[in-house]
Amino acid sequence: MNGTVTAVSSDPGHAFSKPNRDRITLLAGLGVEGDAHAGVTVQHRSRVARDPSQPNLRQVHLIGEELFAELGAAGFAVAPGQLGENVTTRGVDLLGLPVGAVLRLGPAAVLEVTGLRNPCRQIDDFQHGLLRQVVGCDPAGNIVRRAGVMSIVRVGGQVRPGDAVTVQLPAGPHRPLDRV
Repeated sequence: MNGTVTAVSSDPGHAFSKPNRDRITLLAGLGVEGDAHAGVTVQHRSRVARDPSQPNLRQVHLIGEELFAELGAAGFAVAPGQLGENVTTRGVDLLGLPVGAVLRLGPAAVLEVTGLRNPCRQIDDFQHGLLRQVVGCDPAGNIVRRAGVMSIVRVGGQVRPGDAVTVQLPAGPHRPLDRV
């Protein structure tokens, strides 16, 4: 399974959306250089309030741009970076990856997928009704989260739109993604 980086985004503040950049630099064990969510320990405000010593399993947020097309068909206008992701991809089934999947971005950067983004009410503050589009239930009543995946940086490097994304699955058995 291979794909492409279509956009990269970062923001030094804790704003909901992140502006697109020409490139971002990933730092091993930290996240996106200069981004508010970079760090060894949790940086998301709600998680810091609960326990600031937790490891940061949410260093880099990725969303497949295919979601934006689905949201557009439902009447929502969402562009790369607007849901707070750092990397927007095309051609990779991010939500279908198992825990521990390795993503190689561009010539050097390596991410390890840790879990699903657990979207919060801020998505509805961005566009009313959007939360119900990215969180729902399957026919069995299980919660389905579609707002992207979270990862940690194993090997740093620069990432730009147009860079290749290659996926390496971990040895089985595979553990399905859950919220982190």
